[in-house]
Amino acid sequence: MSQTTDRLRRYLADELGECRSEDVEQRLDELGTLQAALGTERVETELDVLSALASETRYTLARVLVAAGEELCVCELHAVVDVSESGLSHALSTLVDAGLVEGRKDGRWKKYRATNRAVALVTVLEGTVDE
Repeated sequence: MSQTTDRLRRYLADELGECRSEDVEQRLDELGTLQAALGTERVETELDVLSALASETRYTLARVLVAAGEELCVCELHAVVDVSESGLSHALSTLVDAGLVEGRKDGRWKKYRATNRAVALVTVLEGTVDE
């Protein structure tokens, strides 16, 4: 019996008062169903989104775009973060790839705005931090 299964057996015994092999198998099946429902592709996509926010520069850009509630020009975003132009471009590209930001060309200017996904994530994060 693996260490994980042994711990699960002890936990179920504590919770149920007793634990049979069938109880362990049933719980393992239930947990397997939960894991399968997530799907590997979905987990990878969600990790890409979280990874995109795991940089101070990228998170700041996403927060500023969410707070602005409108498109901002790259020149405006550059004034907000202390990175090179290529660093800014790379950060915005990562955010676009993660579906957090959308960009469009407007004449000779490039403008970006937060997507609904970015708004939702920032809103959730704001609600979890005590002031």
